[in-house]
Amino acid sequence: MKALFNSPLNAFRYLAMALLVPFSLALKADDHIAATKVATDIQIPWGMVQLTDGQLLVTERTGTLYRVDTDSGKSTKISGIPKIKSTRQGGFLDLELHPDYAKNGWIYMSYTSPEGEGDGNNTTISRAKLKDDALVDVEMLYRTSPNSERPFHYGSRLEFDNDGYLYFTVGDRGQRDEFPQDTTVDAGKVYRIHDDGRIPKDNPFVDGAKPAIFSYGHRNPQGMALNPETGSIWVNEHGPKGGDEINVIAKGLNYGWPVISYGVNYSGTKFTDITEKEGMEQPAHQWTPSMAPSGMVFVTSDKYPEWQGKALVGSLKFAYIELVTYDGDTVTKVEKVMEGIGRVRNIRQMADGYIYVGLDGQGVVRLEPQS
Repeated sequence: MKALFNSPLNAFRYLAMALLVPFSLALKADDHIAATKVATDIQIPWGMVQLTDGQLLVTERTGTLYRVDTDSGKSTKISGIPKIKSTRQGGFLDLELHPDYAKNGWIYMSYTSPEGEGDGNNTTISRAKLKDDALVDVEMLYRTSPNSERPFHYGSRLEFDNDGYLYFTVGDRGQRDEFPQDTTVDAGKVYRIHDDGRIPKDNPFVDGAKPAIFSYGHRNPQGMALNPETGSIWVNEHGPKGGDEINVIAKGLNYGWPVISYGVNYSGTKFTDITEKEGMEQPAHQWTPSMAPSGMVFVTSDKYPEWQGKALVGSLKFAYIELVTYDGDTVTKVEKVMEGIGRVRNIRQMADGYIYVGLDGQGVVRLEPQS
């Protein structure tokens, strides 16, 4: 709690949270964009989607799901959620709507589950429908195995592609040397499944491998988005000390972790001497020093003419958003915007055309262009 008051700005933010009053925050880098509070009582807003009535569903990482009225800021707890294990970095994680949600009502979610094979917990993918203020018809689609007792590096983002496949990310669970390069176990991977959990017949790995795996050699991907220009899936992932990455995901490829990396151990010592190797993919972009990338979104809305046709990546560490200019699947420029906004956990462009940002300790804000 003390950290909330380490500056007058943080004290002001906390006061507004306590009063549950939406407000516009003046930001030093982008005075043409106001960050207006729409939810103030969610401390770690990990996943969020917008329903057809304009309200938001937002996960609280500690294990709660809220329906948020974006006009009043009122948050209502949703019942019927699966059994969730809240750990250091795990808990209730991402949300995604089925591409045909308006007709079928399916909501997809990733979370840390204490069930499964062995001691510890895992990343699980399920789907459900929302009726009144409760989840119903909950179906478990995929559970990673084996369980791990390490409380970090769960991933975990969800995204549909243009063909209706569901992709999800799972981090290496802190077992760097055991999981990411081994396709016979989960973790350190990007996965592709059908919307009902079936494994696509043309997934790349067979003969003892986990057939849901689409790519491997990942550390901890906590951002994922569909490039509207190319139809490809992009992820951003945490490196160690240095070497955070944007990767363009393709079928069956090895993204190198931990054999190649631009980072070092947190102590400063090396765990690898190479940054490239034949048969391993180079990142589309890498950040050194680390900026701790979180959510990612491609901006298509005409509400943001200066950002339209570019991507946004949140920074947990430095409390800004990175604007990414790209050509096809090639990153051509990155620059900081919205400096001082707060510790960005997630960032989404919703159906109403506005960009919503989840901020640790602050809740959810809507970015509103100012005339």
